[in-house]
Amino acid sequence: MAAALKERGFAITGSDQGIYPPMSTFLEERGIEARPFDEANLAHKPDLVVIGNAISRGNPEAEYALEHKLAYCALPELLKHQFLRGKRSLLVCGTHGKTTTASLLAWLLKHNGLNPNFLIGGIPNNLGQGARFIDSEWCVLEGDEYDTAFFDKRSKFVHYLPEAVVINNLEFDHADIFCSLTEIQTSFQRLINIIPRNGLLLANGDEPNLLPLTGVGHCPVRHFGLGNDCDTQADQLLFSESGSTFRLGSAQFRIPMIGELNVRNALAALLMARYAGLSDEQIQAGFDTFEGIRRRMEIRGEVKGVTVIDDFAHHPTAIRETLKALSRRFPERRVWAIFEPRSNTTRRNHFQIELAEALRLAKRVVVAEVARLEQVPPEERLNPAQLMADIRAAGVEADYLPTADEIVAHVVPQAQPGDILCVLSNGGFDNIHQKLINALEA
Repeated sequence: MAAALKERGFAITGSDQGIYPPMSTFLEERGIEARPFDEANLAHKPDLVVIGNAISRGNPEAEYALEHKLAYCALPELLKHQFLRGKRSLLVCGTHGKTTTASLLAWLLKHNGLNPNFLIGGIPNNLGQGARFIDSEWCVLEGDEYDTAFFDKRSKFVHYLPEAVVINNLEFDHADIFCSLTEIQTSFQRLINIIPRNGLLLANGDEPNLLPLTGVGHCPVRHFGLGNDCDTQADQLLFSESGSTFRLGSAQFRIPMIGELNVRNALAALLMARYAGLSDEQIQAGFDTFEGIRRRMEIRGEVKGVTVIDDFAHHPTAIRETLKALSRRFPERRVWAIFEPRSNTTRRNHFQIELAEALRLAKRVVVAEVARLEQVPPEERLNPAQLMADIRAAGVEADYLPTADEIVAHVVPQAQPGDILCVLSNGGFDNIHQKLINALEA
């Protein structure tokens, strides 16, 4: 958003802490500096302060903005009032697959001349940036159920003025702000309630947690998925190293991505692209030229036959689907899962069992220390020792090594040609990807 606003001629200043690639380099390339938090950064009294949802009371700049009565808003509010009114907003949401589906949809539209605005929580390789706002009627948005700001606890996506909505799936997540699955379902119900009568709800018909919310009469509803009860069903799935194929009715589609989750992502993007008026031939041309997203099963390097992959892992289901997809893509190769429990969900013991079940799909597992453990109440903390025991009980080798440097020193001497080193983290993980590559080269 900062880059998109700068392109519009605004003077942009910003503050953050602990930023890392790809976003840190993205900002640097566009001449936008992210400085450490300090109330002196607001001494020039900017016209508007946009407060991110990671900011809480006690942050020096948030306190300064309140104390000096500066104009402030949340990022979703800025989007709504400055960019989204009057646009045809296509909103992609759900627990998993939002970034991939939104990136794919934005590319399908752009490749076929519709040239959409977009806001995506990642950097699609085809688009080169995660946000763009131009003079176009179409807008593709990744809709996050996380809260808007410390002063607005509604989910961000309720601000996005959707015309059509994809809900890929619905699971318990964000354990730091939601207490139960029911609370998350309530947030999604609020989103469904604002879809206009001339819009569309595309809902995953294979998701049992979503089906109770889709019995609405105020807008068209269509269920998609792989099951027989779906209005639109993909079948005849085939996987190879180069991608996946599936059939939809009499039409066959190819995508350069692996796994059932990505077939569902592609199916959602396909149906939304049809809604926007694209033909199946135009959609397949977009699929053929899609180059993926940074940090989504992204190959960071290959050294002496060992491949290092980076994946943005924030939830046990995402980890499970990534490892399943890699085993299908590389059935003869040994997959390592190198996992950092860093998200607000995986740092907690809510998914203690499910996390072990997901990780043991790998041939070898290495787990780092739980990030920012002091922020989690003791009774809610993930138990790494129990995680190791549960993984080993399934006959999978597992090791707990707190730091990135210790992990590199452990993994590299044991890595063999053909191995896949899959790094699973939603953070920078102390640049472990490059450290692995450097150590392998040495």
